[in-house]
Amino acid sequence: MTVAADRRPLVVHVVFRFDVGGLENGVVNLINHMPRAAYRHAVISLTEITDFKRRIVRDDVSFIALGKPPGHALWIYPRLWRLLRRLRPAIVHTRNLAALEVAIPAWAAGVPVRIHGEHGRDVGDLDGSNRKNQWLRRFYSPFVSRYIALSRDLEDYLTCRVGMSPTRVAQIYNGVDGQHFYPLSSRQAIAGCPFTDADCWLVGSVGRMQLVKDQTTLAQAFIRVLAEFPELRSRLRLVMIGDGPLRARAQAMLAEAGVAGLAWLPGQRDDIPEILRGLDCFVLPSLAEGISNTILEAMASGLPVIATDVGGNAELIEAGRSGELVAVSDPAAMAQQIARYANDPQQARAAGAAGRARVEQHFSLQAMSGRYQGLYDQLLSVNAGKAGRKALIHP
Repeated sequence: MTVAADRRPLVVHVVFRFDVGGLENGVVNLINHMPRAAYRHAVISLTEITDFKRRIVRDDVSFIALGKPPGHALWIYPRLWRLLRRLRPAIVHTRNLAALEVAIPAWAAGVPVRIHGEHGRDVGDLDGSNRKNQWLRRFYSPFVSRYIALSRDLEDYLTCRVGMSPTRVAQIYNGVDGQHFYPLSSRQAIAGCPFTDADCWLVGSVGRMQLVKDQTTLAQAFIRVLAEFPELRSRLRLVMIGDGPLRARAQAMLAEAGVAGLAWLPGQRDDIPEILRGLDCFVLPSLAEGISNTILEAMASGLPVIATDVGGNAELIEAGRSGELVAVSDPAAMAQQIARYANDPQQARAAGAAGRARVEQHFSLQAMSGRYQGLYDQLLSVNAGKAGRKALIHP
């Protein structure tokens, strides 16, 4: 089918940067798992597009990077207007505040449906109290057809703090590929990991090592566990996957405490499913979250999850059943939960099994893509009805 003859509606997904990250991974999963016959897709990055695009397996997706510098830039509006007039999308789907300004040139270009997704807290506004960020969302509101919040926490933010009508906000959870992330009956070896002894108990985390992810709290908790439970020193090991400014800081903390040899921080890796199948417990120490893809991936991999009680984490984890929630920046509480699971591997495995069952019941990719497709279909149908009524009134 040629492009000219392709009558499938086009969805243009707009992000600030298309690189490794939970938001971007959600875009990849949506495009890969939405039925090919339903929609065409394009990805516009306001800044750059990295090799991360290779994770999209469809061959009919176009990628456009605009190279925008930091800050609000009115100069890019005419370029976006021309681009959208050329692409003629049925839907423009922006994500997070950094891409929300695209709603204006999309409206000006006559895009029928303009959707904005809230995927997580803004850096520098972890509790959502920043008045400027709330005002910006209100300012762009007339140009947005519908909002999507990835968690009930973000839905409450939009409706209660920003002041959006609940009828304009849909809540859709992320999904996880349960065939790609799955548990094994016993832990597998991680390529390159020095901890190969079957008696080792590996606790770990995966993610960008940046301030909002707060991996230094996990490093502190690990140090504290070994100090308070010296019997665990012979078998408890720490694995921290990812790169960023906190990596060197965490390594320095571990070295200063004399436990660097009991931890492995190899940097960024692409074999995340295999790494998760090589852990015994997953920890997410974030200061803020929307709906964490890594929590879902860990649950799908059959791991008990210890996470901070922020954002949508409590909507994923059944505390006391599939994992535990702890306060933000509380290494003492985190250490206690790590020790509890390490000292009771049977309880840890039971929590991991409960997490896998919860993913299968509530957080499948099929359910996620079906909800997005249903919303796309609904909004296009409503728009077509409005266009039909206008044609009748003004023949």
